[in-house]
Amino acid sequence: MKLKVRQVGNSTGVIFSKEILQRLKVKAGDEVFVTETPTGIMISAYSPDFEEQLAVAAEGMSKYKNTLRELAK
Repeated sequence: MKLKVRQVGNSTGVIFSKEILQRLKVKAGDEVFVTETPTGIMISAYSPDFEEQLAVAAEGMSKYKNTLRELAK
């Protein structure tokens, strides 16, 4: 999808279509994150740190799976 960069007051911005906002699951006032990847630029509604946090959580859950299983009872 092609987006046009526009002047918005003293800033420059991009207007997202309703379809893109729905796919990103964001609305006016929400934050989006722009991350540079080896293949280009990625726009996401999730913080780039989120993936790292999930990896740390998965490691902890794996390490303490028996304890967590007992706590869940």
